[in-house]
Amino acid sequence: MNRGRVRVEDGQKRVRVYLGGEVVADSTNVKLVWEKPYYPVYYFPEADVRVELLIPTDHAERSPSRGTAEYFDVKSARRVAEKAAYRHPDSPLEGLRSLVAFEWDAMDGWFEEDEEVFVHARDPHTRVDILASSRRVQVMVGGVEVADSHHPVLLFETGLPVRYYLSKTDVRMDLLAPTDTHTRCPYKGTAEYWSVAIDGEVYEDLVWSYRTPVHESAKIAGLVSFYNEKADIYVDGVLQPRPATKFS
Repeated sequence: MNRGRVRVEDGQKRVRVYLGGEVVADSTNVKLVWEKPYYPVYYFPEADVRVELLIPTDHAERSPSRGTAEYFDVKSARRVAEKAAYRHPDSPLEGLRSLVAFEWDAMDGWFEEDEEVFVHARDPHTRVDILASSRRVQVMVGGVEVADSHHPVLLFETGLPVRYYLSKTDVRMDLLAPTDTHTRCPYKGTAEYWSVAIDGEVYEDLVWSYRTPVHESAKIAGLVSFYNEKADIYVDGVLQPRPATKFS
């Protein structure tokens, strides 16, 4: 069902959420709700939630599409997560009225079946394909060639431009400086970043790498990639257009 920009679908996985070592919700009938366009949120039937752990608060938030959300503290035997659960009892989307959602980062652990999931719920419509290639990939930053590889690894992720992952031996690592930036992805893991310095100009957080990616993305372990949006990338001698994305 849809209303405005909100999409709701039936989930097919068993999903569990933990707080303080206790299971707070456990369901094989979750709903996937796209509160934002980028990824879904798990909503649980009340029957699959330990509602005795939910403490009502005075906090509420209004959504034009989902209605007013009532918030609850979640109290396990070991800890309390404030304003960590919510529901929309008067939602214009009838199917949401008896469901409960949890703030992802407020919980201690999330599991799809028996595998822990990080960052946010995984979108069933997102696919990641990682393929070895013999194309020549060159990366130019500020008019200087920073990378030249004949054996890149190409990562195709739904909704994003192809990413070219290169061996560090094919990259001018002397032009890169590590930064304190780290990002997390449920499909790839935790990324570390480098800036590129060319002729006194610094291109911040232009390069990233997954040192120990999740096992589904093991093929990119230790390789580095450049933002297509911010660098000139040539593939077999052809300059690729810079894509317009949220990273531009």
